[in-house]
Amino acid sequence: MKWEGNRESDNVEDRRGGGGGGGGGFGFGGGSLSIGGVVIALILSFVFGINPLTLLGMADGGAPQQSAGQQAAGPTATANDPETRFMKTVLADTEDTWGALFSAQGAQYQPPKLVLFTGRTSTACGTGQSSTGPFYCPADRKVYIDLAFYRLMKERFHVSGEFAQAYVIAHEVGHHVQHLLGVSDQVHQAQQNTNETEGNALSVRLELQADCFAGVWAFHANRSRQILEQGDVEAALSAATAIGDDALQRQAQGYVVPDSFTHGTSAQRTRWFRTGLESGDVAQCDTFKARQL
Repeated sequence: MKWEGNRESDNVEDRRGGGGGGGGGFGFGGGSLSIGGVVIALILSFVFGINPLTLLGMADGGAPQQSAGQQAAGPTATANDPETRFMKTVLADTEDTWGALFSAQGAQYQPPKLVLFTGRTSTACGTGQSSTGPFYCPADRKVYIDLAFYRLMKERFHVSGEFAQAYVIAHEVGHHVQHLLGVSDQVHQAQQNTNETEGNALSVRLELQADCFAGVWAFHANRSRQILEQGDVEAALSAATAIGDDALQRQAQGYVVPDSFTHGTSAQRTRWFRTGLESGDVAQCDTFKARQL
C-alpha cells in the first residue's frame, strides 16, 4: 500500500504508556479468559463489531460514563514510529474521502478521533480492553485500537499487509459514518422490539454495510491518491474471509449456527467490501434493502 508522504491526521490520541494502559490479563467483568478464549474474543472483535463493549456487558446502553480515567488518559502527542504514522495517514485518508463525499451532498463530515492504547483504557462506553479488539464507541465518537492486535492477526490467521490493516480502520470509520447518518441508531432501536434471531440479522446487515463503506473509502482513496499496490485487495479480501462468522464458528466449535451470526459469512463480507470497492457508490451499500446478502 502506498501511503508514505501522504497527509497525516492530527486527530489521534496516543494513550500508550499513559494512565489508561496495563492492568493484567484479559479479564471480562471480573472473570478471566484462557489463551484460546482471548484469541476467539479478539477475532470476534476483528469481525469489527460496532461496539463489542456493549455486547460484553461493559457498556450501559451506550450512555456516556465519566470517570477519572477519562480526564487522565495519558499523553496526547502521538509517537513518530512508522506504525503510528501509518495509522495517522490512513485516518487522514478516511477524513479526506468522507469529507468530500459528505460535502458533495451538502453536508459536513465530522471525523472520529482514533485512540491508540495498550492493555485497557477508559471510554464513554465503559472500559475498553485489548481483548475486545478494535471497536467504535458512538458515545464519544472515537475508534479504539491496541496495535498489538495486528501482530496477533498475523500470527494466528496469517493475515498481514498494510492494506488489510487499513481495512480494519476503514470498517470502524464506516460505523462512525453510520452513526452520523443515523443508521446505527435506527438499527439499535429496531433491535429493542424484536427477538434475538431477528436482532442478529439486523446486526449482520449493519456490519456488512460497514464493510461496504470500507470499500467505498478504498475506491475513492485509490482514485485520488493511487494507494493500492499489487496484492493489496487480495490481502483485504483474505482478512474478510478469515473473520466471517461461519469461518470463526467452524474453527471454534466445528460447526456453524446461522441464527447466531452477527457479522456475516466470509462470502458476504468479501462480497460487500468488493461492492464498495468496485462502485465507490454509497447508495450501493444499502444492505437493509438487499434481498440477498
